[in-house]
Amino acid sequence: MLEPHWTERTMTAEKLRGRVEAVLSWATVAGHREGSNPAAWQGNLKELLPSPGKIARTNHHGAISLSDAPRWWSEVSKREGMACHALRFAALTVARSGEVRGAKWDEIDFRASIWTIEASRMKARREHRVPLSADAIDLLNKLPRFEGNSYIFFAARGGPLSDMSMSAVMRRMQEAEVKLGRAGFVDPRSNRPAVLHGLRSTFRQWTAEQGCPRDMAEIALAHNVGSEVERAYQRSDMLERRRELMEDWASFLRGNFVYQPHLPRVGAV
Repeated sequence: MLEPHWTERTMTAEKLRGRVEAVLSWATVAGHREGSNPAAWQGNLKELLPSPGKIARTNHHGAISLSDAPRWWSEVSKREGMACHALRFAALTVARSGEVRGAKWDEIDFRASIWTIEASRMKARREHRVPLSADAIDLLNKLPRFEGNSYIFFAARGGPLSDMSMSAVMRRMQEAEVKLGRAGFVDPRSNRPAVLHGLRSTFRQWTAEQGCPRDMAEIALAHNVGSEVERAYQRSDMLERRRELMEDWASFLRGNFVYQPHLPRVGAV
């Protein structure tokens, strides 16, 4: 089962192996089977298959180049539909797809312009506060609300948007560019079309070029910063400093921010 995919889809095959191992391990303990676990890695498949770390290719998510970001924003701003609104909100907040799709109105503090995402919805299992730019607040104020539906970005039949809804918008935008005879929004390194998650990479590159402190940029992306010990002592999420950062990012997307590579800009010391 694993061999046909081990070298071509290594990460997927390794995840599959781990899940099969877990199922068979449970089955053994529950008395449904006997003997060693054929999906175990150590002392078993390790002797037959090459190590995933040696053969897995790193495929980064396609990211929009900084020079194309304002044009991408202009194009996505012309589109209507809940998935398009969600995509714009994701770009303005640099949040992950699941965090945006699962966002609810009671998570938004309009008076303080803060979006608070509870720990259970975060990848790092830690509460995350997002300072909302004026553009993000304006987007939210223009969205419809329906009684009995707490989701900000809801599907036509209720509930949150599907996992592929925003990605489909990205794909249609790329297809429209190609039909016009343009390369479209492609990653400058891999030359692959930009994807939803790649927006976070574009933001990270922008913060680096603007001289933004590394910790502040990583906190904005809800990444863990430093060791577990460091995080125990450094508990600030730099909320107010990040507020200026997100305003500048929104301005950059609109094309109103002067892009100055390598010059200290936001929160630089």
